[in-house]
Parts: sequence; structure tokens; C-alpha cells
Amino acid sequence: MKEIINTDKAPAAIGPYSQAVKVDCGKVVYCSGQIPLDPATMQIVGESAAEQCVQVMKNLKAVLEKAGADFSKVAKTTIYLQDMNDFVSVNEVYARSFPENPPARATVQVARLPKDVKVEIDCIAVL
Repeated sequence: MKEIINTDKAPAAIGPYSQAVKVDCGKVVYCSGQIPLDPATMQIVGESAAEQCVQVMKNLKAVLEKAGADFSKVAKTTIYLQDMNDFVSVNEVYARSFPENPPARATVQVARLPKDVKVEIDCIAVL
């Protein structure tokens, strides 16, 4: 059993995916990767990877809230960076959302991200 999660407080999907999927009798939420789009304008927010990460985390928060979760419920994230040299600045922004007991995480550099943004983050949360 799965429930598709969509909220207008995060950017609409720009491809064939859902913002999140709640499964296992509603106890696990798989959030699609969020990029730094303003949900109202669908325009990229921020020039630097750190500035873009601020919007990415806002978008993830909105999707998690719609699913009945928050950052404290996140068990795993993956950060996709256009340039691994941005790791430190992105990590500083990311850490603000996880002040205690941060989730497991992988961070990878990729050749290219949607809309040529500098950062994308997905997560899995447990309700």
C-alpha cells in the first residue's frame, strides 16, 4: 500500500515522479530529490550551492510536513552536488535542519542535475 504525497508548498514535479511516497501502512516516507525551485514561481533560488541548499531544505521540509513528518523523523538522505568543492558550505546549511541525531547520509558529486542546479537532496523518513 502506498500513498502519493504532493503539496503546493514545494515545487511541482518536473518529471514522472511524486514529491514523496508514503508506504508500509503509512510508516515510511520516500521523498524525491528536491532542487532549489521556489514553489510559487518555479524559478531557481540562489546562485551559490549554499544559497540553493537553503531552498532545497525548505522544499524538503514542506514535503515532509505534508506527509506528517519532519526532519527529526528522517532516517536517510542523499545529497547530490554539482561540485564536491561545495561540500563544506552545503554541509553547514544542511546541518541546521539536523541539530541532534542526524540521519545516515551519502553525498555524491554528479555530472549534472536538473535545471543545472548545484544541489539536490532526497530523503527517507520514518513516521
